[in-house]
Amino acid sequence: MTQVVEITEAASFQVKEMMRHNEEEGSFLRVAVKGGGCSGLTYGMGFEPEAAETDDQYEQHGIRILINKEDAPILQGTIVDYKQSLMGGGFTIDNPNAIASCGCGTSFRTAKKAGTPENC
Repeated sequence: MTQVVEITEAASFQVKEMMRHNEEEGSFLRVAVKGGGCSGLTYGMGFEPEAAETDDQYEQHGIRILINKEDAPILQGTIVDYKQSLMGGGFTIDNPNAIASCGCGTSFRTAKKAGTPENC
């Protein structure tokens, strides 16, 4: 199966640390798309104990990843990274399908899916 989302080594290290800290070892990392945000769609990431029938799953850098089959076309080719700077650190998401995004970095839309924009 082709991987929809690439998780960099830096991001996978941070996810593993968060799993240990939150006692979520053995869980899946869900990467998702939800409606909302300034541009219509937002990204979501969280831990899930089990996969659903509607999920595609694969493993990368020792992390089991879930993506809902409906979200896969929107997320295809996305890279999740973790950047550290003097001002702190955070996850970054680079989605080649996004044609517009908001300054917050988590809200976007694609050519085929606009979502439901909210007021900022």
